[in-house]
Amino acid sequence: MKISTLRSTVETALAGRVASPFSFCDRQSPETVALGIPEIDALAGGLPRGSLTEICGPPCSGHTSLLLAALAGRTRHPEACALVDSRDAFDPHSAEAAGVELKNLLWVRCKNIDQSLRAADLLLQGGGFGMVALDVSDIEPKTVRQVPLHAWFRFRRIVENTPTIFLLLEQETNAKTCASLVLKTGMKTAQWNVTAGDAAMCLFDGVAVRAEVMRSKWKANPEAGFGARARWRQCA
Repeated sequence: MKISTLRSTVETALAGRVASPFSFCDRQSPETVALGIPEIDALAGGLPRGSLTEICGPPCSGHTSLLLAALAGRTRHPEACALVDSRDAFDPHSAEAAGVELKNLLWVRCKNIDQSLRAADLLLQGGGFGMVALDVSDIEPKTVRQVPLHAWFRFRRIVENTPTIFLLLEQETNAKTCASLVLKTGMKTAQWNVTAGDAAMCLFDGVAVRAEVMRSKWKANPEAGFGARARWRQCA
């Protein structure tokens, strides 16, 4: 039996009960929105709606600044957003200073990975959010590795064909092919500001951080290619 015939048979049998199993492969490049950091937007082409995006990297590598930039852009739009905070580490004062409209943000404070996964599942199924961010970057990588792959696949399927951006932050990539876009962050060098005069001082002025596209299903910026990197300055 030809592939086209087999495919038509399967779709006819499933019609009216489930979405076409081939819809994810066939759909056009999704709508994207700017993350808010020009260097990253030029590299990745923005955040895709209806998709799972991973931002991974070690502590202090810049993924929190990417999260705040994304939340600031969406909550100012304005869109309702939700943050599932796996270790209750989110600082609303720093977020507000970064431009996040807290009145448009639902902050879900969790204590472990299980609570975080259940909360993300409920939020995605409920719908109505422009962005749902699951931050497990403060949980030990070996614990996050134990999350079964079908959990990430479930999240991808829930958010698919919706206007919601699902953002996953962790220390290393775990969602595999369920992620449409994977950004890896890393810290480069500290930057210092040396003042002149009799009381010369050397003050910490931020760090230079980098991001690398590890995966992009739609190749939003083909000229950059996989492994391309961007650098930007993260203020102190």
